Amino acid sequence: MEISGIFTAIIIGIVIGVLGRLAIPGRQHIGIWWTILVGIAAALVGTAIAGALDVADTKGIDWIELAIQVGLAALGVVGIERFKGRR
Repeated sequence: MEISGIFTAIIIGIVIGVLGRLAIPGRQHIGIWWTILVGIAAALVGTAIAGALDVADTKGIDWIELAIQVGLAALGVVGIERFKGRR
């Protein structure tokens, strides 16, 4: 992976992570770094799931892939928040 790919993954991860946090009502008690990490993971896994469902490459904006990624980010944020809350 080239350096531009890493920066792109970080930027997309930030956007996906923030959208995932916005999808959850109320305040989340996790830091920005967890949000970024969850967002990057959700973007990668969401792309793989969309590819398996054959909806990753469509004409125009890939709304289904984006919805999968944001949903995974929301689940990840909830999971991290609950895990950190138990400590």
